[in-house]
Amino acid sequence: MRQVYLKRGKEESLLRFHPWVFSGAIHHIDEGIEEGEVVKVVNEHGNFIAVGHFQLGSIAVRVLSFSDENIDDEFWSRRLTSALCVRQTIGLADRPDNNTYRLVHGEGDLLPGLVIDIYGQTAVMQAHSVGMHLCREAIARQLVKVMDGRIAHVYYKSETTLPGKLRDGDTTMESSEPLSYFIYGGSDDNTAMENGLLFYVDWLRGQKTGFFVDQRENRRLLEQFAKGKRVLNMFCYTGGFSFYAMRGGAELVHSVDSSAKAIELTNRNVALNFPGDTRHQAFCEDAFRYLEQAGDQYDLVILDPPAFAKHRGALPHALKGYTRLNMKALQKIQPGGILFTFSCSQVVTKEHFRNAVFTAAAQAQRQVRILHQLHQPADHPVNIYHPEGEYLKGLVLYVE
Repeated sequence: MRQVYLKRGKEESLLRFHPWVFSGAIHHIDEGIEEGEVVKVVNEHGNFIAVGHFQLGSIAVRVLSFSDENIDDEFWSRRLTSALCVRQTIGLADRPDNNTYRLVHGEGDLLPGLVIDIYGQTAVMQAHSVGMHLCREAIARQLVKVMDGRIAHVYYKSETTLPGKLRDGDTTMESSEPLSYFIYGGSDDNTAMENGLLFYVDWLRGQKTGFFVDQRENRRLLEQFAKGKRVLNMFCYTGGFSFYAMRGGAELVHSVDSSAKAIELTNRNVALNFPGDTRHQAFCEDAFRYLEQAGDQYDLVILDPPAFAKHRGALPHALKGYTRLNMKALQKIQPGGILFTFSCSQVVTKEHFRNAVFTAAAQAQRQVRILHQLHQPADHPVNIYHPEGEYLKGLVLYVE
């Protein structure tokens, strides 16, 4: 196994079990190391520190283990078994009313660069590093064994998540290598269940792995507020919050997204659960434009936009975007209304987001109380040594 040598003193974060080695911490690497290769990380004296996947970019090594061990079938089996045990402990893996959950959440499950979501009989596996891409077949084999009959299919979906060179075919690997395909099995049944509600999963062309599993518990909370409310679900994607609001007894639900495909899937999901229900309407429209033109008819609003900042350089612009979006919603919402507002930008901290919403409330000149502070669910665990994994944050506000 070839080695990556650190500069003097640059091993401190690794000794505290942080799972990333940044390129600036590297003194030199062995000749011939290729992207995605499993390497040993050693200090200036050649003493072992960690083993992980080497990659190009600012994060040069994603650590798989702080023990000097082989990354083989036994390793993958052990880590996947541990991940399943967590989901069994929190009561998600074998519930009759819920067959949708995240089985592997990257660094949170000590498998950086790997995401696996379960949708009924299908596992959707996604690589965010070349190293995990190269290991996909071995991981899939062990996944099927570990799940022990819980799944019958494994779909690999990484065409939008891998580094650009690999996606474009500019790599030592074959450019014809598929980045999205069934590694195991194969099925046309793309329906799944979350808390007793059915939905279609677009794992072929949809965002992420086809659904936003991380909002499951927040959708269930919204259901408790929905009775008799006129609901606006902005950035609705496939309509998750919308059909929870309908089950909760909403008077009307309007779903808005700029993607025509998302609106189509939202309508299908609503019809799957509430066929013929006239309370729901969907609109393909830009969020800011819709809010600008909307009246004050809504008393429950959901703002769940895509990440406004994907790197630190975009943070100031993103915070202005969150402030503007929340101000528009706060200006329109009825007195006594409820606002569910979120940020999924990893570089936006809870403090950043709360300050942006505070500024929005002041600009809208509304009295606002925080009822709940929201976060990602337990099947999206945060490695205590990797606080960057805490990406989802939200607020439930009462607006006078």
